[in-house]
Amino acid sequence: MLEWLFNPWVIIIIVVSVVVGNIAALKQTANMDLTGRSKAKKDLDKLNRLAKLNQEKAQEDDSTDNKNV
Repeated sequence: MLEWLFNPWVIIIIVVSVVVGNIAALKQTANMDLTGRSKAKKDLDKLNRLAKLNQEKAQEDDSTDNKNV
């Protein structure tokens, strides 16, 4: 039994299966991470729109203040 377990072909098959399993796990977790990025991108888009609106409002307030002076 031990001769069969320490056979180089058995060891190679075990090592290859572990490597393939790790690569598959990394691929699966990489796909899961993409959903979080899309949500973060949407949040950044909202923040950019709000910042632009605030900047336009500030410029309008500055222009009305300059007209009153």
